Amino acid sequence: MALIEREIAVLVGTTVVALSPKARSVARKGAVYGLAGALKVGDVVSSTARGAARGAREGVQGQSGGAGAESPRASKPRASKPRASKPRASKPAARRRAPKAAAAS
Repeated sequence: MALIEREIAVLVGTTVVALSPKARSVARKGAVYGLAGALKVGDVVSSTARGAARGAREGVQGQSGGAGAESPRASKPRASKPRASKPRASKPAARRRAPKAAAAS
């Protein structure tokens, strides 16, 4: 016979978490990190599936031979885009240097 029943222990634990600020903080952080981990796993799984599908597609195209054996991405080199330069901000009027006065003769 157990010293305390399982249902009572769960109820006490839930009450402690609900009433204790420190326990709520720990539970909140755990939920945030758990959700972030689940999202990361989802990203890894989907990118792995996309890579596998791409590899299978390229493998099938490579085995068929003839025209279209290469992927259109592989045949065209990617052109680099020119970077737009940022316009330089002019100095505020208060910080501009005043023109030097001509020497009075």
